[in-house]
Amino acid sequence: MGTVLLVALAAVVAAVVVTGLVRAGRREAEAEKARLAEEAQRQARRSLEAVWAMDDREFEEYVAQLCRRDGCTEVERVGGSGDLGADVIGRLPDGRKIVIQCKHYAKHRTVGSRDIQTFNGTARAEHGADVPVFVASCVFTKPARTFAARHNLTLIDINLLGFWNNGTRLTSLLDLDIGRSGTNRKLHPDHD
Repeated sequence: MGTVLLVALAAVVAAVVVTGLVRAGRREAEAEKARLAEEAQRQARRSLEAVWAMDDREFEEYVAQLCRRDGCTEVERVGGSGDLGADVIGRLPDGRKIVIQCKHYAKHRTVGSRDIQTFNGTARAEHGADVPVFVASCVFTKPARTFAARHNLTLIDINLLGFWNNGTRLTSLLDLDIGRSGTNRKLHPDHD
């Protein structure tokens, strides 16, 4: 009887120890996952220093190149005077027409609702966009993101642009919930 009790007690102790180790492992894995996500965001932002150094035309061509990399076809940089809000036009891999407005602003600026509203008025009506996308080298204001969500516009801010730059496919970015993604906090001009 004593041996059975001793074995049962050892089994309970072993179960408690294993449970504690599993919980500690999960906490450690969650902490590592959060650390890696934060590091990925920092790395993406660091790699964008060259983007902030581009002029407007180079920025538009850079966005066009990212589209081509991700399998878009018929991609043209069409930005310039009188472009009616279209800087890059092409076809997604599934054939839908994509129209992209690019705003190359300093990292501490924001894109407001007025710019998004203007783009919304021309992307589909003037250019026949199936998928209107607004790409910025900064962040969007909260009202801009709210408007874009209501009108089914895709916004790619500097944070998402960093991930796109580092290999995330454009089609993955098109499915994000704009109303809930991103941040409207301006970056400090000297922010890493």
